[in-house]
Amino acid sequence: MIKLSAKKPEQFAGDMLVYCVRQSKNKKISCNNRILDRVASTAASLKDFSGAEGETLLVYPEKKEKGAKRFLLVGLGKEELTRELFRKTGGTISGFARKIKAADLMVVLPEELEFSVSEMAECLTEGLVLGAYGFRKYITDEEPDKKPGQIKSIQLSVRETDQAKQGIKKGVVAAETGIIARDMANEPGNVWTPTSFARFGKKLAAHPGLSCTVLGKAEMKRLKMGGILGVNSGSAQPPAMVIVEYRVSPKAPTLLMVGKGLTFDSGGISIKPSNGMEEMKYDMCGGAAVLAAMQAVAREKPKGVNVVAIVPATENLPGEAALKPGDIITIYGGKTVEVVNTDAEGRLILADALAYGIKTFKPDAVVDLATLTGAVVVGLGHHYSGLLSNDDALTEKVIASGERAGEPSWRLPLGPEYRKQIKSEVADIKNVGDRSGGAITAAAFLKEFVGETPWVHLDIAGTAYGFTEKSYIPKGPSGIGARTLVELIRSWESTATG
Repeated sequence: MIKLSAKKPEQFAGDMLVYCVRQSKNKKISCNNRILDRVASTAASLKDFSGAEGETLLVYPEKKEKGAKRFLLVGLGKEELTRELFRKTGGTISGFARKIKAADLMVVLPEELEFSVSEMAECLTEGLVLGAYGFRKYITDEEPDKKPGQIKSIQLSVRETDQAKQGIKKGVVAAETGIIARDMANEPGNVWTPTSFARFGKKLAAHPGLSCTVLGKAEMKRLKMGGILGVNSGSAQPPAMVIVEYRVSPKAPTLLMVGKGLTFDSGGISIKPSNGMEEMKYDMCGGAAVLAAMQAVAREKPKGVNVVAIVPATENLPGEAALKPGDIITIYGGKTVEVVNTDAEGRLILADALAYGIKTFKPDAVVDLATLTGAVVVGLGHHYSGLLSNDDALTEKVIASGERAGEPSWRLPLGPEYRKQIKSEVADIKNVGDRSGGAITAAAFLKEFVGETPWVHLDIAGTAYGFTEKSYIPKGPSGIGARTLVELIRSWESTATG
């Protein structure tokens, strides 16, 4: 969809030629195009266009002019140039193109700016691809004039081709990783089931260097995985624990990624209110992120790190054999849990996956992602993912990766005092404490199953869908976490090659 072009901008004869311009104090806006410079100056004098961030100006050339059918100026503002600015600019361009049904685009990279050409190309590419996303698979009857346009090709016009080529390559991989995660989450619960996760994992295993193991119900019973079995007991859909491995060397560090895979969550016996329950098909966004990240691993083949992804997948429904409040279950490894609330089910299946993954693969670091608590949404809204950890160095790595990806997180405390809230009188621990600090006590529960292994927990309940409105983030699932994991894996690769 995106490629470098050797053509000069004036040679482009497609649907829309795009220039990105900085905001100017003296109202003189220049993009080295005589037609646009003149029009932009007129628009600026009328205060119709200033080059402010995200501002657009569409220009139609005269018929006698050869070249593009339309010109688009996109403002970069006057603040500091950042990766996120170029990502949002790419999203603005794609959104505008879809609105006017421009299918063939050329974007002129503003190489004159003091910013890395490679990173500029990377982030513009991410925004362009992510901003072109739409999920319309199940719409069968739509008026043609209301249907958004589809972008067929995007060319980047750039002089520094070697740097830009690497940037585009990285941007495409990261963006398509996010799109894969969005596609999984957008599927309805009657289509995307635990078996779908297993099927996706097995497809990944077709790539050289990757393998997939799927633990079914019988294996879970043998391994005494009471968390996922208990949550699954009210569902007719069989559970699956999907394990995808990428191995480069026994000497390389191993990163374990665990993603919550609740393909639908009714709350079980502790049933949720009906209002908004349809969104509980998104309760598998953590699992979607880790398997989408493995798709990126398959493409980039990092040499400096082994990567293992585990997705415990099930539904949580109030069937006749469903887990009941007050039941006691045993997690893999032997720790017992009093189930106080069956709607706090994500931590139960993650506990099995974390305990099993750490014992089996002995990772150097663990990151889990889960739409775990409503409490994190109360605390942080839809702008930051909640981060809790037992390791400062790994925390810094994950936060830095999220900043590079435009997926910010905020660290919350996780002291021993929170463990007291999940102390049970009849089992080792209970799955919920009181209402205070709910996101933290959920993480305190998970901490019981990671031991001394460096671990980060990302609670993405507020960001997996309904995330901060951005030009490249659609309504519905955002694909959050997938690109953060890609950046995290790249950081290990960078350290190894360095």
